[in-house]
Amino acid sequence: MFQKTRLQLTLLNSIVFIVLIAILSRTIYFYTENQIYKEVNESLEQRNVGMPGGRPQGEFLLGPGPSVIVWGPDDTIIEPRLREDSFFKVNESKFFPKTFDKIEEISVNGATYRALSTQGYTDYGEMTVQFIRNVDSEKDMLNRLLLILIVGGGIGSLVAVGAGYLLAGRALIPVKKSWDQQQQFVSDASHEIRTPLAVIQSRADLLFQSPSSTIEEKAVDISIISKEVRRLNKLVNGLLTLTRTDSNQMEVKKANFFLDDLLMDIVEQYTDIASFQEKSIISHAPEQVVFHGDKERIHQLLVILVDNAMKFTEEGGEISLSCIKNASSINLSVEDNGKGIPQEELPLIFNRFYQVEQSRSANEGSGLGLSIAKWIVNTHQGTIKVTSEPNTSTRFEIIFPRNQRNK
Repeated sequence: MFQKTRLQLTLLNSIVFIVLIAILSRTIYFYTENQIYKEVNESLEQRNVGMPGGRPQGEFLLGPGPSVIVWGPDDTIIEPRLREDSFFKVNESKFFPKTFDKIEEISVNGATYRALSTQGYTDYGEMTVQFIRNVDSEKDMLNRLLLILIVGGGIGSLVAVGAGYLLAGRALIPVKKSWDQQQQFVSDASHEIRTPLAVIQSRADLLFQSPSSTIEEKAVDISIISKEVRRLNKLVNGLLTLTRTDSNQMEVKKANFFLDDLLMDIVEQYTDIASFQEKSIISHAPEQVVFHGDKERIHQLLVILVDNAMKFTEEGGEISLSCIKNASSINLSVEDNGKGIPQEELPLIFNRFYQVEQSRSANEGSGLGLSIAKWIVNTHQGTIKVTSEPNTSTRFEIIFPRNQRNK
């Protein structure tokens, strides 16, 4: 598919380049022609204006200056007097002017002339006076220029095709990358959705096999179905969020709020859960911190990070949230003293659907949370980084600028 598109773009780019080359060549040729013949035309016009009222006299020359030919009433050359076998006398009919008071070009047996003719009355009656000048050297120069432009245009066209092919390839790189990411996204999403659906279907089939059983007897199956439905719902919501962020449909409503109070709300929300799991959660905010952002999204960010910390922290562990402001930034962190993350996996944890290997056995989560967290941080012009030591601690640190640019 991309090869066909690349060839189409190559053709389009090549046509554009070739048309531009043709226009440029045509412009150069006609400009040069105009400049070359400008002096010739001016010399002819000056001789015409300066023609005396009597019979015109002048040498007949083939040099750089104009020569004068006088035609009689019978369309024959009467001045200068030429031999019958002379070039001009033999080709008399070809030299006779076709237009008057206008520059014309005359080609005779490979020789080229420019002429300006006029009719008028003299002491000898009505005659035609023709000022003529040989322009073979100018014509040769233009022919050489035309040859150069044709050869150059041909070479330029070949280069244009090659350049068009390369440019088409470069233009398709982000498109192909986006396409591959989309294909991978769809593949990963299908895989993640298939797992809970398979569990739900298998457990539902077991329920249908025992229609007379009580809810109490099938409590385990019902509990598993409910758990998988919640997991599927969380996965679908995450997919919808990421899809909207990719298409810039997700609205971010920023306003001032107290970030330290939000940390306290998160701690209060998770205190009972942490206590039930024999863990502890605390917050540290030495002073009041006013933050300009989307409170709902920052809340979502903290929930994602705290959920991860709870999942990787063993019984007796501690999760710590902190918020500190300085002159230029606001630093937000979530730290735990749990299992930690292997160093080789740290660069991958923000990829969609990626899950740390040791968390997969628990079959929890979808691998979308940290991708959403990173989008939230980016939307607030912040940066997020993670440091971890296996079996010791993991720390997510987010730095927000105090003065955010309007987007």
